Amino acid sequence: MRRIHIIGRRNHGKTTLIVDLLGEFRRRGIRAGSIKHSSHRHELDPPGKDSYRHREAGANPAGIISRNLAAVFIPRSPGDDCYARLDPVFADCELVLVEGDIEAVGTKIEVWRAAIGATCLAAERDDIQAIVSDDRPEVAVPVWPRADLGLLADRLLALARAMDAR
Repeated sequence: MRRIHIIGRRNHGKTTLIVDLLGEFRRRGIRAGSIKHSSHRHELDPPGKDSYRHREAGANPAGIISRNLAAVFIPRSPGDDCYARLDPVFADCELVLVEGDIEAVGTKIEVWRAAIGATCLAAERDDIQAIVSDDRPEVAVPVWPRADLGLLADRLLALARAMDAR
């Protein structure tokens, strides 16, 4: 899976950027997937529903199919490589944008806005390849203009395609 993690502090525009990029990729005819990472514990399947009861009874994985969506619930254990387990689902994607998961191994691009008032993560970490911002942070990595969606899409595609060469 060609994953690019779009990271950043709260309210810097990660979701908005990902939504804009997904629209740009769709306009270009490029299949792009997305994964929303959360560091919190969430129950994704409502307790008491049949699918929840299937999981509680031991189904692994457990799926649910409706008229317009299908989902598979895969239990996680500490140390699991959840991306490897999801890889078959995203196999036909040119790239997959992951919102967050800063601690995962992988390509990371930070979204940053000066108006929020927080420092850049790239100033504190050495695993961030670039910053997306219309501001000018003092960092050692490239700063890509947020206003140029076409350029951002091109750069992310280049990063994704370079993953095949590794």
